[in-house]
Amino acid sequence: MRTRPGGGSSRLGLTSTSVLASGLLAVLIGVAFAVLLQVIGDSRGFTADARASREAITDAGTLEQHLIDLETGQRGFVITRDEAFLQPWRAARESYPAEAGRLLASATSTEQRRLAGQINRDIDSFVTDYSVPLVEAVRRDDPSASSPAVTAEGKRRVDALRARFTTYITDERAKLQERQDATDASAQRAVVVACAGLAGLTGLIVTLTVFQHRAIVRPLGRAASAAGRLAKGDLEVRVPSSRVAEVAALAASFNTMAASLQDSRARTEEARERLEFLYTRLELLYGASVSVGTGLDVEQTARELARVAVPGFADFTTVDLLEPVLRGDEPAASTRLRRVAADGVRGDAPLAGPADLPDLTSPPPEIRLPLSGRARLDADLRDSTEWASEQPEAAARILAYGIHSRIRTPLQARGVTVGTVDFWRSRPDPFGPDDVAFAEELAAKAAVAVDNARRYTRERSTALALQRHLLPQRLPYQTAVEVASRYLPAWTRTGVGGDWYDVIPLSGSRVALVVGDVVGHGLQASAAMGRLRTAVRTLADVDLPPDELLTHLDDLILHFSEGEPVPGGHGDDEEVDGFESSAADLGATCLYAVYDPVSRGCTLATAGHPMPAVLAPDGTVHVVSGHVGPPLGIGGLPFEVTHLELDAGSVLALYTDGLVEARHRDIDAGLAELCLALAQPADSLEEACDTVIGSLLTDRAADDVALLLARTRALPADHVATWQIPAEPVQVERARKLVVEQLDAWGLTEATFVIELVVSELVTNAIRYGQPPIQLRLIRDHTLICEVSDASSTAPHLRRARAFDEGGRGLLLVAQLTQGWGTRQTTTGKTIWCEQALPPL
Repeated sequence: MRTRPGGGSSRLGLTSTSVLASGLLAVLIGVAFAVLLQVIGDSRGFTADARASREAITDAGTLEQHLIDLETGQRGFVITRDEAFLQPWRAARESYPAEAGRLLASATSTEQRRLAGQINRDIDSFVTDYSVPLVEAVRRDDPSASSPAVTAEGKRRVDALRARFTTYITDERAKLQERQDATDASAQRAVVVACAGLAGLTGLIVTLTVFQHRAIVRPLGRAASAAGRLAKGDLEVRVPSSRVAEVAALAASFNTMAASLQDSRARTEEARERLEFLYTRLELLYGASVSVGTGLDVEQTARELARVAVPGFADFTTVDLLEPVLRGDEPAASTRLRRVAADGVRGDAPLAGPADLPDLTSPPPEIRLPLSGRARLDADLRDSTEWASEQPEAAARILAYGIHSRIRTPLQARGVTVGTVDFWRSRPDPFGPDDVAFAEELAAKAAVAVDNARRYTRERSTALALQRHLLPQRLPYQTAVEVASRYLPAWTRTGVGGDWYDVIPLSGSRVALVVGDVVGHGLQASAAMGRLRTAVRTLADVDLPPDELLTHLDDLILHFSEGEPVPGGHGDDEEVDGFESSAADLGATCLYAVYDPVSRGCTLATAGHPMPAVLAPDGTVHVVSGHVGPPLGIGGLPFEVTHLELDAGSVLALYTDGLVEARHRDIDAGLAELCLALAQPADSLEEACDTVIGSLLTDRAADDVALLLARTRALPADHVATWQIPAEPVQVERARKLVVEQLDAWGLTEATFVIELVVSELVTNAIRYGQPPIQLRLIRDHTLICEVSDASSTAPHLRRARAFDEGGRGLLLVAQLTQGWGTRQTTTGKTIWCEQALPPL
């Protein structure tokens, strides 16, 4: 009991009331739970009894079924003498003892157990005394087994047993129903008790609610009203006392707080205004660090700087950059400023031009001061004679527009000034000294982003120029394929990459198609790509098969890696100009394919590069399936060759992974899109290239892309003549005669003398130094090609014969008379070839 302050009747406090209510609630809940537990216990007992009754009924039904099987089996056997009827009879006879035991065990009462025992004895008597003897009598062909007396006896026994089963099951079902009725009655009692408990709880809750409303809610409502008035500025408000001690203590505390707020309100307002100002400035700086420099374009960075300062700091912003900065060059001592960005609260301000600002060879003081690294504040432009004298007409327009205050700040990064930024105000409050420090900090952050963009522009331009110079400027003339190509550098910050392609004419009218990718970006990747392309061209001149060429290229890259370590420095100059790298340091892939227009066969091998796609003349497109070898520079692993036979007019698409792979698309989806793009009709390969690039690169490419399309041609059969030459010296004259006849048939009589002499020399060497079989082949293309093949792998070498040497002049003669000659290894030996220009028609 607690006494109200100031006298009066005593009453329970909030704590005592809460304890009393909690006790009553616990009692009600305890009673409810006790009743619930009792009901749950009864239900469990009823459920167990019901389960036992169901089991007893089931066991009785099973045993009764066995009785039926016994009676049915013996009856069928007696009537038909068929042993098949005894199968269920035997099964029932064997299993009924166990079922009888289960029936006796599952009996739920003494009476039922007695009845179950009687059933078991009767079934045993039926089997032993009647069924088994009857079956044995039938087997002995005893005519008494089929007599009506015996049959009636069996029927009587079965009917008696089934009557006992019916009695047993009926009693169990009655007990089951009684248990179910008992369970329902228990559940009804639980519902009644639960309703009574719920009513008691409801009454208790209503009582507590009324008490809380009178003793707590109303006083607290008055206190809340006083707090609202206090929040609106009424510092004289007070909360009246209450009969509840706790509420009275709260009122006293509130009144004390209200008295102290009046003294602190002035100091709080002053601090809040200062914090808001600082927060706004910090928010602007944070916005500048996030928004300025999102890309690596100089002009875009300048526009971001102009945009971020409006309207939080200035009403208008202009950014002027030195002209070399826009090109990515180092700022020169003598140059001009160009206005590249302007932004403001309105779009009609006279600040967007002129684009070219005064020459800085001898800049006036107005410009010299920012270029020296210090900001200039013009709180009132009308009083600034230097600013007005710089461009009088523009100054007059600016003042007439209402702009009256400006801060000019240099954009300086790493000790280099790249331009200036001007902040302008037309609002009533001009710039002050506190704004200068903020303007310098904002300009410093932006200057670093501008300089980064400048440096990126310089390196990207250099790498792009190097990349395009190292790529084929003009694809060589050849008749095996019609080609078209595309190269797109990456637009990411990583810069130009190392993707490349090449078309290399080979002997025998063949052509090599090459595409590769050096992992990485920048000058290192471009230089490594150039070295790799040069190595491929050098190895292609040896006329190696694709797998052997890639093996030699892999070994060459391993030698590069061992002989040229990459320095660890990453300074600015080292990164751009002083690096030493190779393809092995960056990783490289390559696809090398050789197409023969005579056989229409294409042989290719790949080192970690995607397989090409083929567009057939009928319009179907598929990606070539074959073994993809390891990337270059790993070593020790073989490369396998894939053979294709291409119809004339087929288009072979070679590409780098940047075309089919992207962040939003895996390589399988990219290959599917490539096939769809190739299948689209196109009037030329150039148009097909544009279609493929436009379909797969819907956005700026994140990686370099190289695409090479080659439409195959086939030499007509009458442009190729092949003869087998026996390894006999007398066959040289026959070879010359065959060649002369073929040249006459082609209308190339003028070339007969040279070709006859060359064939004579080559066939003689093959017979003398080679091994059979020997083959002679003439190919009429844009040049006249003569090839002599034999089974020897020993290649001849050109040497200068001395005055008294009897031999050694044949190849020298071939080299002097023909346009070019060489030798290539084949799977069966070697081929020596030479080319001769066709005579003019």
